[in-house]
Formats: sequence, C-alpha cells, structure tokens
Amino acid sequence: MSGSATPTSDTISPRSQRFRDSVHNIPTPGTEVHRPKRYEPIVLNIYIVGSIALLMICLGIALEIALHISDRSNGFSVPERNAITFVSTHFLTSFVPTLLVVPLAYFWAVTDWMLRWYQPYVTLSEGKAPASRSILLDYIALNRLTTLYYSLKHRHWLINVSTLTALSVIFMQPLAGSLFQVPQVPVTTAATATSMRSIGLSPTINQLTSFLASAGYADAAVYSNLQDPPFVNGGWSAAPFTAPPGSILNGTLAVNTTAVQTHVNCINPTSFTTTNLTSSDFVLSATFSATCNASLGLNPNDGSDQFSVTPASTCAPSYQDQNFQPVIFWYYHLTDNGDALGTAVFCQPSIAIFVVTTTMDLNDGSMGDCTIVEPFEYTNNVTGNPLNGEAFNGVIFDASNNSYIIARALAINSGIPGAVYYFASQQPDGPQSVFDDPYGFVNATKNIYTQHLSIAAQTIYFLPDNTTISAQLTSDIPRLFVETLPAHLLSMLFICVGISSVIVHILHKRSRRNLWLTSPPGSIAAIVSLTSRSGFGDLLLPYDDVSRMKSNLTGLTFRLDKRTGAIVAEEDFGIVNNCDNTALLGGKRGYGVMVGVDNLTPLSRTSFKDKLEPESP
Repeated sequence: MSGSATPTSDTISPRSQRFRDSVHNIPTPGTEVHRPKRYEPIVLNIYIVGSIALLMICLGIALEIALHISDRSNGFSVPERNAITFVSTHFLTSFVPTLLVVPLAYFWAVTDWMLRWYQPYVTLSEGKAPASRSILLDYIALNRLTTLYYSLKHRHWLINVSTLTALSVIFMQPLAGSLFQVPQVPVTTAATATSMRSIGLSPTINQLTSFLASAGYADAAVYSNLQDPPFVNGGWSAAPFTAPPGSILNGTLAVNTTAVQTHVNCINPTSFTTTNLTSSDFVLSATFSATCNASLGLNPNDGSDQFSVTPASTCAPSYQDQNFQPVIFWYYHLTDNGDALGTAVFCQPSIAIFVVTTTMDLNDGSMGDCTIVEPFEYTNNVTGNPLNGEAFNGVIFDASNNSYIIARALAINSGIPGAVYYFASQQPDGPQSVFDDPYGFVNATKNIYTQHLSIAAQTIYFLPDNTTISAQLTSDIPRLFVETLPAHLLSMLFICVGISSVIVHILHKRSRRNLWLTSPPGSIAAIVSLTSRSGFGDLLLPYDDVSRMKSNLTGLTFRLDKRTGAIVAEEDFGIVNNCDNTALLGGKRGYGVMVGVDNLTPLSRTSFKDKLEPESP
C-alpha cells in the first residue's frame, strides 16, 4: 500500500501509538453473526411517554374545570359522615390526592434517570467526543442540581430540561396534598316544617295561667339575663313549628308563618308631681294628655322603693273592658337624703297579625327577625268577634271570686312592675340613675312589658294545629372545595411538565437513532463488551482516580463504531471543536477533526482492508 491510501468507512480511524485495538477482529453483526435486537427501555417508549404526557395535560385542564365548578357551585357534595371512621376527613383529602400523583412524579423521575444514563452513549454515537464528555461523563452519579450545572456546561440541553422537569415534579405532592378542603358551609335546601299552632283565641284565658307564666319568665329574664324563648323575638310572637327529622348541624329553618306583633306604646307623662300630705300619705300625680291623667296614693312607711301598675280608666273609652284598658306603671324611690323621687309610664298595648318570613335556629330554638309578607286577612275570634283585634294588657284583669285566679292576678300585677324596678336597681348608680334619665323608666318598662305580652301571646292568640308548610333549610354541611392557589399552580405544573416532557423525548428519540445497544448499559459486563477490543484500556490502571484517567486519555476522542457498536478511541491529530452536538432542536454540531492520515502507522493503514479503496497502480 502507498501512503496515499484513504479510508472510506467509519471503521477506519487514526491509530494510536499508545495502544492497539482489535475492533477489526469483531465479527460483523447481521452478516457474520446474528444481530441481537436493539435494547430500548420501556419508559422511553415514545407512545408510553406521549400517553403519560397527554394524561398530565388533561389533568391540568380538568383541574381548572373542577376549580371553576367548585367556585360556582359552592363546592362539591360529600357525605355528612365520614364512611371511613378510623381516619379523619383531613387525612383523606391530603393523603389520597398525594397518593394519586406519586406514580406520575415517579415516572418522570425514572425517565429523567434514563435520559441521563443514556447521555454518554448518545454523545459517543454522534462522533468524536473527548473523554470528559463521553466515557468519563456520569450524570447518574451526580445529584440533580449538579446535573443542571454540567448539562449547561456541556450544552446537553435535553438533559437540562429533563432534569428541570424531574425537579419540578417534586412540588406535585405538596400541592396535591393542599388541593382540597372540606369546611362546614351553610347550604340552603327546600324542606318542609310542621306548624303546631294557628291564630285563634284560647278558651282558658280567664285562668290567667298564660299571663302568670309569661310574667314569671320576664321576671326571671331580668334576674338571670335570659334571652327571648323560642318563637318570640322582641315584639313578635310566631306560630310554633317543628323542623324536619334528622340531625342538623348549626342549621336554621326559614318559613312563612303567622305572627302577632305587639306594641306597648309606652310614653312619659307631660307633667308629674309628688305631694306629701302626711307622714303616711303620699300622692303621685301624672298627666299624659288633656283628657288623660291619674294619681296614686301610697304610704312612705311601706318602704323606700315602691312600684305598682293601675288601669288608666280615665284614658280609655267608658265601654272598654278592664282587660283591654291602657295601664300606668308607677315607680317611687326615697333617697338616702330623704328626697322623694317618682315617675309614671303610660302604656296602651295593641296587636297586629301578619304573615311573616322568619327563621328558627335549630341549635337553641331561638327565632330570628320577622319580615312582613302581607297582613293576615282571615277573620276569626281574634281579628273578629269577640276580641276584634284588641290586645289584653296582661296586668289588669276582671274581678274574680276564684281565690286561685285572684292570687295569679296579684302575682302578675306585682311581678311586671317589680321586674322593671329590679332592673333599675341593678344599674351602676342604682335606681337614682334611671330616675335621672328622662327615658330611663320608659325604656325599661317598654322592654320588659313587651317581652311579657309577646310570650303570653304564644298561648292566648294561638290554638293547637298540625299543618305542613314549606320551608327553606339552611344548615352547615361539609362541602369539598378546590383551593384556588394550589389548583392553579398544580394545573400549570401538569401542563408544563406534559408539554416539555413530550418535546424532550421526541428530540431525544431522534438523537438516539444512531445508537444501537443490545443490552442495558449499566452492568460491568455490558461496559466491558463495548470496550474490551478498543485498546485504550491499556492506558488505565485499576487504581486510577478521575483526574488521572482524564490525564491518561488526553488527546483521544471517542465514538461508537458503526459496524460493531464498540467504543473506539482515536488520536486527536487536529483541532477539535469542543462543543457537543446534542442540541435542543436536534441539530448537528459535530466535532471538527482535521485528521492527519499521513501519521497513520502501517498497522492502521492495513486494518479493515476490505473497507479500503484499491490503491492506484
């Protein structure tokens, strides 16, 4: 052979004086020996990767749709009782979503590991690579942050993007764990209630038991600071109703029902005088209008604090029964200085009946505010004969021969003004401050007297009934909500990971088209099979460290032999472009090697003789 002979195949390489290879002795697969099937990890199968990526994109879109529905529908319905009794709802809403995204996060972590595992071989398959970027490169041994640095340094863009993806999927688990919440929220649904009473005059009014009970409650309310009882709210007294059966948490029931509104119409006198006639005779005189005045005699020796209520007969029509006449509350106080204080409050109760909308708190039975729907237009023995819409004053009653009724009347008559005066005495400065306030006793009398008549109205203006009525049930029930911030972040992560991953794997599949591995490259045997005939192993010793191996391999470039798939080393006789040719978009940026073939040894000139062009004669 002459020195002008030129190789025409990739199996011809500039030979090194430092070692000798025997790659040319390897039988050609597919011709001389059977060619094994190409090894391709299943997780790098483009159809599997594409399916998982499509699933991620769909999950991201579905999550945004679920968030929209959650916001629009006030969450999703869930069972009121946790079916899995041994775990909490919070555990289920955090653990289950996390468990569902773990396989996805694991899959992308494995694919990233595979891409980093394959990268040195991909670099070798694309041609003459220095040792630092091929056989000495080990992305598997590096953590992901270090991998990011070296992939940028070596311009392995696909590895860089894949590692970023593997890092980002770490956030899928905490985001999924905070995605759902199950708070108790008020939800209104249609329901029914049973009305227990309807408008009608009680036949037992003359027994005064209703008034005695209401006076006792009003008195106890002052002493013990009690709220209004069920179905009473201020001046309103509604027909009692029952809630639908079942355990209802923090619920309210709204119904349209009938209610009696009581006004006591209390006012101060236009003039008031106290006259001391004798040491045992004291007169209180009050004028409320030109035709309405009254006086009350009392004995100062009976006590320094006195109170009572009397009918205002001069202020009522002559035909009006004493049960319905206006009344006057009297209050007297003798100060420590011997000064006599007194006042009077005129009250003229009235009632009105309406159809109202009201609510009942299902926890304690308290009634909410009443909203008038329309006047009650039916005629019965309350709105018509014999009551004709008049209101009982509830403290003055017709004379009776029954000693029990007389005792009840006396207890009621003294109980209501007594409750008012007790309220005044409990003020920071005692009753003195209430006497000094121009509206002190008017306001106190109005509040306590109104409560007394409203409670009494529950039994004197209503009769037993049993009617089903429509209702709106508002109760606190558990609802599953999608949290806004975690949902947006997780949705973006799903979509971005899905799109970026499928692009990376399509480009990486293209970069592997010249790579033919027949076994997983991770085992020692697989590595030996690729390098045992290459010869450059003679330059390395078992105890060489990385820096020594790098020094011993300086001046060599490495590639995969296209005929056999073996890793071969070549002397770098020319100028080598140090940039890898694995670009993000798959473009070729090969190492430019100016090979000095004149420096080939006779052995290298005669290797693979069947691949050389014939010499010129």
